[in-house]
Amino acid sequence: MINKFLSNIDQVIIGKQAVVSKVLIALLAEGHVLIEDVPGVGKTTLAKAVAKSIDCSFSRIQFTPDLLPSDILGVSVYNQKALDFVYKKGPIYAHVVLADEINRASPKTQSSLLEAMEERQVTMDGNTYKLEEPFIVMATQNPIEYEGTFPLPEAQLDRFMIKIQIGYPEELHELRIFDKIDQQIKAEDLMPVLTAEEIRNMRSEVSKIHMAEEIESYIFSIIRATRQNDDIILGCSPRAAIALYKASKARAYTENRDFVIPEDVQILAADVLSHRIVLKPEVKYKGETGRSMIDKIMNVTKAPRMKQK
Repeated sequence: MINKFLSNIDQVIIGKQAVVSKVLIALLAEGHVLIEDVPGVGKTTLAKAVAKSIDCSFSRIQFTPDLLPSDILGVSVYNQKALDFVYKKGPIYAHVVLADEINRASPKTQSSLLEAMEERQVTMDGNTYKLEEPFIVMATQNPIEYEGTFPLPEAQLDRFMIKIQIGYPEELHELRIFDKIDQQIKAEDLMPVLTAEEIRNMRSEVSKIHMAEEIESYIFSIIRATRQNDDIILGCSPRAAIALYKASKARAYTENRDFVIPEDVQILAADVLSHRIVLKPEVKYKGETGRSMIDKIMNVTKAPRMKQK
């Protein structure tokens, strides 16, 4: 099922299986994905391809400065026949939600996603409505265009399990793009290869993946290192530790293992943690980023040596 999923998306996102694998890891670990990259590399196409590869409901929300929370969550409309207000659900009620250019909306509108992303529910007019699983928000944003954008606050960033960059394709893969254009293969044309029930079953199997105590201690050593670093104002929260824990299990599952190894943690640490830390201004002026800082912490944090069974 994993190979079919990756191969299906490879029809439209060429040569980026490592990136697609991380999206799948977030999906299996019950997390959300933030895709940040320059225009034209396929952020929206990737999100749509993931949605089309799963036989689930899908909605796309184009975030704009005038977007209101009610445009996402829904609104209560007065029904004259019933003499009462009726709740009209918004596009958040889907299995896969594409929040396109999320940083173009105001902070008030961005915050309307917080409850849905964390608690899988929406509260409107005193009533709570559960969101159907699997539920995943895939958001995109442009890192270099600041005109008319609102940076995501730390509370919003912390709700995303993984933040990834697609990057420019390699020369060989870029030449293949022209062939796909002639074949008219688009994300909208993809057929589903996974069902919602299969995703739920796979999530259940991921939760059973074994993680040794040494690996758990390794994760917390990394988390504590972000809090004790003099170059970091805000270190990683317990939610970050849980995210890395779940993502590492999901990666082990996608690698056909029933146990986690240090490499699972090492490969995902920067994607899971880099957007959850806040660097000191003088450190950022020197060219440091969240990702480079996590890489430095990983280099000095000793990984456990697992015993062969």
